[in-house]
Amino acid sequence: MAQQLINQQPGIADRAVRISGGLLVATVWLSALLFGLYILSFYFVALLESNTAQWNEVLPGLFDPNSRTATVGIGLHFAAGGVVLILGCTQLIGAIREGCPAIHRWVGRIYVSCCLMAALGGLLFIAIKGTIGGLVMDIGFAGYGVLMAWVAIETFRHARARRIERHRAWAIRLFALAIGSWLYRMDYGFWFMFTGGLGHTADFSGPFDHFMAFFFYVPNLLVAEAFIGRTAPMRSSAAKWAASICVFAATMFLVLATYYFTKHRWGPAIVDLLT
Repeated sequence: MAQQLINQQPGIADRAVRISGGLLVATVWLSALLFGLYILSFYFVALLESNTAQWNEVLPGLFDPNSRTATVGIGLHFAAGGVVLILGCTQLIGAIREGCPAIHRWVGRIYVSCCLMAALGGLLFIAIKGTIGGLVMDIGFAGYGVLMAWVAIETFRHARARRIERHRAWAIRLFALAIGSWLYRMDYGFWFMFTGGLGHTADFSGPFDHFMAFFFYVPNLLVAEAFIGRTAPMRSSAAKWAASICVFAATMFLVLATYYFTKHRWGPAIVDLLT
């Protein structure tokens, strides 16, 4: 009976996907906005105040007084990345995209430019110093940077050529990559909460660290492809209902996570910046 209802009402399944997707995007936006403000308040302000040594309090080895080029690269990565997280979801809002196309275009140019700067800054840092986690993290993070730069260019290229559907598809992929740094911190925070850091080592070379070097962005792209609709299994009503349930569950989890991190980590740093 349930299967017959699912098959007979594809319109309801489509609405369920849209509603659950909208809730997820809104939650991600709020959470990424808070994390972006935290990044700017903790990392970029430290750069402006010449207090970059405090970066090492969170991620050891980021600041090296003997490598100014690497410091500039990672500083650019953080500054641009914070802007990317703050602006990201505005480009997905239909009311802005369709009602205020000029705003959409100009914010889009800033957004794509910051995505490129964040990618190139991170790649510069990796090329000069490498990551704390060694070869596996170098490959994972460099791959992320290359993908971010490529997808940003494709997003802009199709927009300029007025290939709107292709532009939107690439923009969804870009958003999926842009929230990777946010997801990386969220995943680590909850892994420590639930397992006490199982598989993690101080130099980020443990099995969980190697897994996370790719996990924070590869699944995002797979989800993006599902939303774009390029994967055939997502076209069935049953798959859409399953996806809606999974997306809603993920949204509730992110609400809890955002509350926890804002209360204990992000909020205090933002308040310090404002006061």
